[in-house]
Amino acid sequence: MSWAGFKKSMNRAGTTLLQKTGQIERTVDREFADEEAKYKTFEKECQALQKDSKGYLDAMRAMTAAQTRLAETIDTFYGAADKASEGAMAAHAYKRAVDDLDTGVGRELDAPYRTTVMEPLGKMNAYFPVVNEHIAKRSKKLLDYDAARSRMNKLIQKPSEDPTKLPRAQQEHDDAKEVFDMLNEQLIAELPQLLDLRVPYFDPSFEAMIRMQCKFAEEGYEKLSGVQRYFADNVRDDYAAGQLDAQVEGVLQEMRELSICGAS
Repeated sequence: MSWAGFKKSMNRAGTTLLQKTGQIERTVDREFADEEAKYKTFEKECQALQKDSKGYLDAMRAMTAAQTRLAETIDTFYGAADKASEGAMAAHAYKRAVDDLDTGVGRELDAPYRTTVMEPLGKMNAYFPVVNEHIAKRSKKLLDYDAARSRMNKLIQKPSEDPTKLPRAQQEHDDAKEVFDMLNEQLIAELPQLLDLRVPYFDPSFEAMIRMQCKFAEEGYEKLSGVQRYFADNVRDDYAAGQLDAQVEGVLQEMRELSICGAS
């Protein structure tokens, strides 16, 4: 930072302190404050959306990877017991199905999701530092304006013996006000426009996300439905009637009765 920049920074810090103690009047712009509050909410929501969108993709990868590991173990269990049994064939079919789903995440979800959802979100969030820089610049120019107005008013209330001080203070006030007004008016006009663009901007991403999720769900249903043909027709009815729970409990009881599982 240059010496001039450092001096300006110190002057603004002093102005802020004097405003807090009530010695310099603070300009309050309700219109800007309302627009800034809406913008800050939008910024926060977009950042959360980007984080959650990445979390969704990571979760889909983790889910299909976990399914694959689960299927590998089940396939090993059934295949080691009896490769020709219906259970072994079902386990192998399940493994093939989840392998296809895991591959499908990369082929049909991962890359398209990044292109149509993650990248647009990233581009939107990339605007915020630029906008925030303009808001910060406005705040600095507002401090300069308030300080210049205070100096001018003091000279009006208590004229100086130097006749050049008041015209100079008046010019500094007018220059500071002009710069502040330009930034203020720009932000008040453009912040609402930025917010109004959020729906048409996110429309394609939202539609693409729904379509991809629907396609993945449909493929998952189709592939896993193919595994069901290896099970007896009455399995679903047995599950609804609680008979499968009873079968599991029966096997658990047999395991408990084994000497290697019994309590010593």
